[in-house]
Amino acid sequence: MSIRTASSRLAGLVGTAVLLVLLSGCGKKDSAGDTGIKNTWKVVDIPAGADPSVSDSLGGDGFEKLAAALGYSTFVPAEADLKWFGDSRAVTGGEITFTSSRYPLSFRPFFFGPNANFTENYIMNSVSYQGLITLHPATLEYVPNLASHWKVSEDLMTFTFRIDPRARFWDGNRVTSEDVVATWRLVNDPTILSPSMQQTFSKYEEPVALSPYLVQVRAKERNWRSFMSFGASLPILQAKQIGNLTGKQFVDKFQFEQPIGTGEYIILKEDIKKEQSYAFTRRPDFWQAEDPMARYSGNFDKLKFVTIVDNPTIEYETFKKGQSDVFYYTSVSIDQWVNDNKDDIVKNNWVVKTRVKTEGAAGAGGIYYNMRKPPFDDIRIRKAFFHLWDRESIIKNLLADEYEPYNSFYAGGMYENTSNAKITYDPKLASQLLAEAGYTTRNADGILVKNGRPLVIELSIVKPIERFVTPLKQTLREAGIDLKLKFEDGNAITKNVAERNFSLTWANYGGLTFPNPETSYDSKLADKNDNNNITGFKNARVDELIEKYRTAFSQKERADIIREIDGIVWNECIAALNWNTKGIKLGFWNKFGMPEYVLGRTTQAGDHDLAIMTLWWFDKDKAEALKSAQQSKTALPGNGQVIQNTFWKQQKF
Repeated sequence: MSIRTASSRLAGLVGTAVLLVLLSGCGKKDSAGDTGIKNTWKVVDIPAGADPSVSDSLGGDGFEKLAAALGYSTFVPAEADLKWFGDSRAVTGGEITFTSSRYPLSFRPFFFGPNANFTENYIMNSVSYQGLITLHPATLEYVPNLASHWKVSEDLMTFTFRIDPRARFWDGNRVTSEDVVATWRLVNDPTILSPSMQQTFSKYEEPVALSPYLVQVRAKERNWRSFMSFGASLPILQAKQIGNLTGKQFVDKFQFEQPIGTGEYIILKEDIKKEQSYAFTRRPDFWQAEDPMARYSGNFDKLKFVTIVDNPTIEYETFKKGQSDVFYYTSVSIDQWVNDNKDDIVKNNWVVKTRVKTEGAAGAGGIYYNMRKPPFDDIRIRKAFFHLWDRESIIKNLLADEYEPYNSFYAGGMYENTSNAKITYDPKLASQLLAEAGYTTRNADGILVKNGRPLVIELSIVKPIERFVTPLKQTLREAGIDLKLKFEDGNAITKNVAERNFSLTWANYGGLTFPNPETSYDSKLADKNDNNNITGFKNARVDELIEKYRTAFSQKERADIIREIDGIVWNECIAALNWNTKGIKLGFWNKFGMPEYVLGRTTQAGDHDLAIMTLWWFDKDKAEALKSAQQSKTALPGNGQVIQNTFWKQQKF
């Protein structure tokens, strides 16, 4: 899982991504108009194809004919596969604007140093950078990315990748094995301060460049996810740029500047307005632009992000005015979801509302405890707090029954432990637990006291969360607990959580298609800063299960292990979880085209914008019809009702 604060959204190392792969094709889709994009990033012009000095057996031209005999695999799509990578109706051109409740804390790829493990960085990672392989968006098979072919040793511990000779960085330089080696070295430099990344990539021996196009890496231990983690989760950077930098130098240099990548989109300096907005520009010279599985994705010329700090009301008003194109309805904007059908923009179908049910991992969100210090080092206090969290009442009275309580850290899928005890609002039980923990008397203010110290707790939140925390504050007060609310912006909260300077924090975790409990629950991370084990969770049995999980090559065995971990973590009560949405709720101005499934199969709640910028396109005809309807104050076709999309629930893979 990957952490996000209340002011950010979901992310994950392997999830919805720009799935752009090998194969020659019929050319990029027709443009919706002249882009006028000026190429300011290319500095060298190297001839197409492989370096002629590299032989076919070492990955040069002609390798494809030898690959199978040399033990290499690849993925060749059937015609039916192509629709999962984009809609053949898609055209390039136009732009789309999103709002974001936080300006990026860095412009580095995902997990590359402090303050880089948030949605903003994951989006940058996905559209600007590429790994060696990626996942098929529907079947989750391995498919090529920077690497065209791969080979796995019999002991499942050595992996050899053949880099596609066509692959180019933004500046025009070839991608080579040395770039892979340099990237691995960078993420393992202690001064980059990325414990989670190093926990993953320190499990490999240093990669070896067998040739400019063949790179080999050996895992130090048997682990079912080793091939996937190295191949799909390491965004490859350019050795010429990063090879001589320490981790600290890299972090400092690329705080608000992107390192050179290979992906289709780049952030240009002229599109950066610090603390206000930034934009990605599509590169028409993207090296995979001619590939069939890339031809109908990455369609917008510009992806714009406007920052509106922690104020969903203003975000919604910005959307209603047409100053942003998409609005994601969350728990803090549920009133708009329920009531905006009365607005002309919705009644006239200028704005379309849809609820999309995908198969994305649910993740988990709520109020997380810092178990490293009192009072939440006592499980009785943690459980009492949870029993004073009246989630059912909030869902009914404040959330229009559009949500359901979390009862698992892996809710809604095969990994959920359905035997987890349901924790409900129970003030009487909470009082008993508090008494057992030594809180038996109250002071003159009615606050519980132990050893002369009143039970006072501080929770920092962003302002929009107040409406949900106020009922909790009241019930806690009745139970003898004084909850002090401190209003801070998301960046300040993020910093304090990263430095373990908190008692409680409102946080959400994005799920992974393939869970990785190590990064959230491994005891070795409990007392380190800047990682996902924010609660300080330590459990010997979970550590054993994490070890067992690494070598569980059976999907059934892995699911059984995660369910046991889920049960243990749940019983340890590391958080008072809140609620899970019933489908991804979106509104968008009626000027875009999209596949019939709208969002990718593994899209999570809150991960919608990445799926949209990958799969949707600007429809010039729709945009003109919308403009005409607005001018004449007439309705567009449609009934103004919410479109229920259950496409993925009807598919079988």
